[in-house]
Amino acid sequence: MARHIVARTTEIPLGGNKVVDVDGRDIVVFHVNGEFFALLNRCPHEGAPLDKAACVARLTSPEPGVYQRSRVGELLRCAWHGWEFDMRTGQSWFDPKARQGADLSGGHRGRRDAGQGALRRRNLPVHVEDSYVIVET
Repeated sequence: MARHIVARTTEIPLGGNKVVDVDGRDIVVFHVNGEFFALLNRCPHEGAPLDKAACVARLTSPEPGVYQRSRVGELLRCAWHGWEFDMRTGQSWFDPKARQGADLSGGHRGRRDAGQGALRRRNLPVHVEDSYVIVET
């Protein structure tokens, strides 16, 4: 894996993001709850830029009228069509069988269900070293 220093930790404010070029690809790095997440900067549905996506919480309801928020800011909601993705795993919350960045065998963007083969996750390993955000490709 290649390592890429993409920013100082102070360059990406808490709750914010930064788009960087890594090997000719736009990568968006999010700073959520003190952690950094890196993903390809496009939604697999129609290619919308994910740096414009809303960072939202998971909302569940154990019974009518009772709502529980968890994982605040860790889910992305695409600005174009509302698809939601888990920043940690790439799992789609719109369609649990789809993952962020899944490619069809012909290289086209889109959903693929489990029966069509393995899904490619597009979230990238990211960590912090000496106040620098490092993305691995």
